[in-house]
Amino acid sequence: MAYNTKLADRIREALADLPDVEEKEMFRGVCFMVNGKMCVCVSGDEMLCRIGAEQMETALANNAVRQMVMARNKPSKDFVFVGEEGFYNQKDFNYWIKLALDFNPMAKASKKKK
Repeated sequence: MAYNTKLADRIREALADLPDVEEKEMFRGVCFMVNGKMCVCVSGDEMLCRIGAEQMETALANNAVRQMVMARNKPSKDFVFVGEEGFYNQKDFNYWIKLALDFNPMAKASKKKK
């Protein structure tokens, strides 16, 4: 799996003080689960953020952002990919981390596989 390990380290550091963070390999990269729910992932050189439908329109106004498209070309209502230019500086990086963490309490956890 080829993904931006420096970006993963930045995210790891940003989430270091949270009590319930787990890393899982998925989306051709690494995903950071917060409270058992997907929150922020690194896929290639992009950051995948779970920000919720309410933030989608504002997020998509940013040229560095695109909506995640799932199977059968169905757009995801909660996830956006943020390109490198969208999180290059620390202020922008912190913005995306905060959006994902703010949505996390409202996000639904995936059903556990038996």
